[in-house]
Amino acid sequence: MDPSQILTIFSPELRADPYPLYRQLRESDPVVESGLGAWFVLRHADAVSILRDHERFSVDHANAQPNDMPMMENVGPSERGLQNVMLFMDPPDHTRLRSLVNKAFTPRSIELLRSRVHEVVDELLEPLNGTFDMIERFAYPLPVTVIAGMLGIPSSDLPQFRKWAADVAPILDPILPPESANKVGEAALMLAGYFFDLIEQRRKDPRDDLLTALIHAEEEGERLTSDELRATCILLLVAGHETTMNLIGNGLYALLRHPDQIERLREHPELMRSAIEEMLRYDSPVHLTARTALSEVEVGGKTISKGGRAVVLLGAANRDPDVFDHPEELDVGRTENHHLAFSAGGHFCLGATLARLEAQIAFDGLLKRFDKIELTTEPTYRNTITLRGLSSLEVSAS
Repeated sequence: MDPSQILTIFSPELRADPYPLYRQLRESDPVVESGLGAWFVLRHADAVSILRDHERFSVDHANAQPNDMPMMENVGPSERGLQNVMLFMDPPDHTRLRSLVNKAFTPRSIELLRSRVHEVVDELLEPLNGTFDMIERFAYPLPVTVIAGMLGIPSSDLPQFRKWAADVAPILDPILPPESANKVGEAALMLAGYFFDLIEQRRKDPRDDLLTALIHAEEEGERLTSDELRATCILLLVAGHETTMNLIGNGLYALLRHPDQIERLREHPELMRSAIEEMLRYDSPVHLTARTALSEVEVGGKTISKGGRAVVLLGAANRDPDVFDHPEELDVGRTENHHLAFSAGGHFCLGATLARLEAQIAFDGLLKRFDKIELTTEPTYRNTITLRGLSSLEVSAS
């Protein structure tokens, strides 16, 4: 295959609907070399084998071979502001950090947030009527309000956070030229500075929030450094709302294009849990993740050399017909749904339980609040590659 064809996955023209190309590639060359030191993996089984194998595949960018292709600039961790972010750490550092943060994201801990999520959903839906942007008015403020509350961030600071979070979101993209890296780095520095001040406040005035709990863990000898603490706060804030915002936006858009599934969900509200899983599969909020081979390894009959990059296309794997019956169809009652929207293995999304809870309550609230929801214009997508989501979703609701 011509390497330029696989790279069209990243083109703005395909952002609205990359799935026909995914299907074509998966059928013709499911582990395809880009010619740029990266292999694109499209099958579910191959994706799972990579994501669960931390012995042979690393998330640390430092292990990747340098890129000599101008269209894929080799922007390193320092330029991207990725230092001390556990998303890009391998064991044992990743294990140590995750064990500290995981205490706040156990199913029991998340269930305690249920009443608060209901409150936020009700507050956001109450004034909505007529024509409005669902992303602006609902899909964004819901998760960011919840995660900010967990961290103890004042609600008055949330507008500024939206700009910083939007600027730092491309930090996860595989293609990041230096000019974009500068913007990402600046936003990361601003967030780090903000959390430096907030952490100092919590040291003097501890509260019943996640930030205080993480500070205590650091001070009790758990080896969470100050830099790791700030990086973890940034990750939790950004990742804590990005995934859920995209899940709500992408999921609602999918439902609006399949009105029979909306009616099915209205008639059978007990399908809400399976409906959320289907939204995650059908148009995943995170579309890809990358790993670096630590030694020469075979995947799907292809050999990836040491230092080579395996780009796992989660969106393609989630429509693999070897795993999902009628994968191109949206089925809110789908029972066999082993999607990879939250990844797999040691880097399975820390906030998956929270995202599911927020989405279930959000869609339940939407269907109860509105008898009718319709698109008014075609939505627009954000200019990011790894994170797949809408920048706007204008609807008419009554």
